[in-house]
Amino acid sequence: MAERLKILIVDDDAHIRRLLSVTLKRGGYEPVEASDARAALSLAAIVKPALALVDLGLPDRDGLEVVAALAAGPGIAVLVVSAREATGEKIAALDLGAEDYVTKPFDTDELLARIRAALRRRVAGAGERTLIRAGAIEIDLAARIVRRDGAELGLTPKEYALLAELARNAGRVVTHAQLLTTIWGPAHAGDIEYLRMTARGLRLKLEDEPSRPRLIRNEPGVGYRLIV
Repeated sequence: MAERLKILIVDDDAHIRRLLSVTLKRGGYEPVEASDARAALSLAAIVKPALALVDLGLPDRDGLEVVAALAAGPGIAVLVVSAREATGEKIAALDLGAEDYVTKPFDTDELLARIRAALRRRVAGAGERTLIRAGAIEIDLAARIVRRDGAELGLTPKEYALLAELARNAGRVVTHAQLLTTIWGPAHAGDIEYLRMTARGLRLKLEDEPSRPRLIRNEPGVGYRLIV
């Protein structure tokens, strides 16, 4: 029998830890539990989990510090599972390296799906994919070519840059500030309208129904995600 992937649960609520543990076992994973930041970082170094589920309201340190520490380490994907709903908290967690952000209360099947997606992204990232497919769209990062149903699309330089950045982080929310800084430069990190206009033009070329986008999704107040 293949060894189960270990997933670290970091939450001070025993009820939530039990729920997550049962959910992970159902999904075929081996849960490891920590009730505070100190135990979480110690266990991460010992058991080397593939992924960590981190609550932000920890008793000894702010959960964002744990997110940053775990995400900086090799091979650990981090998902935040928190009752904090503020946009600023989501942006901070994503900017610190979290793969995704799940708000409590959560649907356990959706959580498992997000875990699978995060683990797939880690494997794909290790292989440095240069060809990404999203529905009928094919993005060739090596050749800097985008095709729809096999036909090459004419994108502006900024449209291509936005799509390429989303493709490199396929399935993951990329924050407005990250996109603006990468594509337009640090001086434009707050110019959201630049980003909105470019995303609008990109959707007109990629989406079947630009007013109801299925490929380039907006996380209000946070950023954009390419659905693959």
